[in-house]
Amino acid sequence: MIDDTGNPVALPGPARRIVSLAPHVTELLYAVGAGSRIVGAVEYSDYPEDAKRIPRVGSGFGFDMETIVAMQPDLIIAWQSGNPSWQVARLSSLGIPVFITEPRRLDDVAGLLERLGRLTGTEAVAAEVAGEFRGRRAQLQARYSERPRISVFYQVIDASLLTVNGQHLINDVIDLCGGRNVFSGLPALTPRVDVESVLQKNPDALLASGYAPLWPAWRERWRAWPAFSAAARGNLFFIPPDLIHRHSPRILQGAGQVCAALETARAAPDVTKLR
Repeated sequence: MIDDTGNPVALPGPARRIVSLAPHVTELLYAVGAGSRIVGAVEYSDYPEDAKRIPRVGSGFGFDMETIVAMQPDLIIAWQSGNPSWQVARLSSLGIPVFITEPRRLDDVAGLLERLGRLTGTEAVAAEVAGEFRGRRAQLQARYSERPRISVFYQVIDASLLTVNGQHLINDVIDLCGGRNVFSGLPALTPRVDVESVLQKNPDALLASGYAPLWPAWRERWRAWPAFSAAARGNLFFIPPDLIHRHSPRILQGAGQVCAALETARAAPDVTKLR
């Protein structure tokens, strides 16, 4: 089996004791029918409800190596851009099989479901879930991908204006919905930008995620810029982070909300010149 970094992962049989190092990994394992095999998971692995009872091994930013080793896992599943690389490498050096995930396109999520199914011996369930995922994605594509393109700024957090570039999975969602990410050309996967650069790009719509209770304050700060097209046209939208930041089947729920938001933006007054 080849992981998302191109490294082979070989198991003598279906994995029975799995440590999940990302919330999306936990969701994927439950989706393919292997949730009961998870012996340890990081914080925020809270979906489905049963996942909340899994013993914790740390967070995505750092985990307790001794706790993980003591769990005697036969497979660790990590997140390339969301876990400390040195800790993942250390776990691998201990002889524990490590499968690293890094989906960059929606199709990659379906493929990841199938590979996790093979690693856990739940191929039939995984194939069904992957097929359903591809079908729902195709429905969204048929409905929205040929709509007039609309320029979009995606805001991950407010304090440092974190966004995504063209290689990020969220960019693929925006593209699916007929949007154009104004910062797609930046080199970093999750680059930091500033207010001035956003105002210069002057997108037709702003999509934000992050911590929901902070959204009203973020929105008011953008409304303070009268020349900002997205604010002037009322095209400021919040997308629940659990539905868009996690590389799991639920991302299509987030994609549906993104598509609906951009469709609203197209119909907003003065959206006559799409970039």
